[in-house]
Amino acid sequence: MIVREQNDTLKLLFSWRGTILPKVLPPLGFVMLISAIVGGIEYTDIYRFPELPLVGFTLIGVVLSIFLGFKNTACYDRWWEARKLWGMLIANARHFDRDCRIFPQGRRERIIQHVIVYANVLRDRLRHQTMNPDALVQTSGMSQQALTQLYQQNNAPQYTLSLIQWELMQALKEGEISDIIYTQLNEHVNELSLVQTGCDRIATTPLPFAYSVLLNRTVYFFCFMLPFSLGSLLGLATPLLVGILAYTFLGLDALSSEIEEPFGTQSNDLPLDSMVRMIEIELLGTLGKPTPPPIQAHDNNLL
Repeated sequence: MIVREQNDTLKLLFSWRGTILPKVLPPLGFVMLISAIVGGIEYTDIYRFPELPLVGFTLIGVVLSIFLGFKNTACYDRWWEARKLWGMLIANARHFDRDCRIFPQGRRERIIQHVIVYANVLRDRLRHQTMNPDALVQTSGMSQQALTQLYQQNNAPQYTLSLIQWELMQALKEGEISDIIYTQLNEHVNELSLVQTGCDRIATTPLPFAYSVLLNRTVYFFCFMLPFSLGSLLGLATPLLVGILAYTFLGLDALSSEIEEPFGTQSNDLPLDSMVRMIEIELLGTLGKPTPPPIQAHDNNLL
């Protein structure tokens, strides 16, 4: 379990890793450079830029804030739903560990191995990556040939669930469990299938492209026009205030775009590698097998 350290004001103020600042620094620096030039020209009376009405910028800023708030809420809902789905996956992996103790050791190990493989292949599917089966041979206990065949499937997670259900059906046929126990265990398979369905829906249904483009263009237009609106009023202080405003609007836009796809590998995406490794450690530990070392998630990517 990873515990977040108590937030410190100075630590939050000067944090760099995990923040959105590295992404928005180039456009933010350009805006502040323009602000410094405009403010300096206005302060020295070299040239007076035509004054743009502040009322118009105020109205645009209010509308832009509303739409940015809506986009951030929508993107955070996607991120949080994805986290709840992976929480459901972790819970069902633990359910399998407890409920499969009714089986003989060999069948129990095979089912637990399939659950471990399911978590790995689901992560790879959501990230559109192909993992080398060799990396799973030691962790899952499955043969390289079986894992190679699994990764060749069009829908590897669904195929893995079919292997789990086949084990349950064989146990039922051989009298190892009753039909009531089979039904209860099959519910866990259905829950894992719902997890994949929900994750696929999030991964394949981003926010409408036209909406994102319109909002992004408006944010940049607003930030680049700010110096010409405030330069005559603030003079040499123009870069400071414009920089703060631009950082807020550019940062909110970039942050929402980052968490819109929660299954990636960016700083604020879900720590899927850590969650998959946690499942491996817990399940392999109950089987009495060697466990891999934990993967430490970043402070901002907690389990």
